[in-house]
Amino acid sequence: MTTVLGLAGSPRRRGNTALLLDQALAGAAAAGAQVQRVELARLHLAPCIACDGCRQEGVCVVRDDFQAVFSQLVAADALVLASPIYFLGITGWAKAFVDRCQCLWARKYILRRPLPPTGDGRPRRAIFLSTAGSRRTSFEGARATVRAWLQTFDAVYQGDVLRPGVDALGAILEDAQALALAYELGQALVEYQPGDMITGKTG
Repeated sequence: MTTVLGLAGSPRRRGNTALLLDQALAGAAAAGAQVQRVELARLHLAPCIACDGCRQEGVCVVRDDFQAVFSQLVAADALVLASPIYFLGITGWAKAFVDRCQCLWARKYILRRPLPPTGDGRPRRAIFLSTAGSRRTSFEGARATVRAWLQTFDAVYQGDVLRPGVDALGAILEDAQALALAYELGQALVEYQPGDMITGKTG
């Protein structure tokens, strides 16, 4: 069975990005996946302190809640990162987690020790979900961060739903297309086959 891990980067459990994550995980579950959801804002995640301790064994040596979530990431076949835009980037909680994944960079480029194969035998893959209050928001900085993060563990960037101009709490519920795309991308994570093209479902 495919395992899909959802990482919620918003502090609001029922915020717009969180609602998109609900849809993506529902789509994955409907396609037969086992889904897990982690609220990053509820965890104690220190920032990366650039100690280079991960260069020894490929694991982060700073002890907090990161280790438990990292174990879930390693065990997952597919990922959903959901974060609203804060000053053109992902939230501090999401960025702290991404930065702590420097240990993945060390595994790949220093230790030459890639992650073990996925449980479903296919490449790891991921989607990115994001909303922003301003209609003039650019998502390029956030998307570049997510892509760089995924490259450290050779995960396929399968698609995204990016919605500007979504400010009021729950406003995304009025965007049927965005909700449907998130659901569809959740399904696509489970149905992915090697050689599939990136879906490119960008809002």
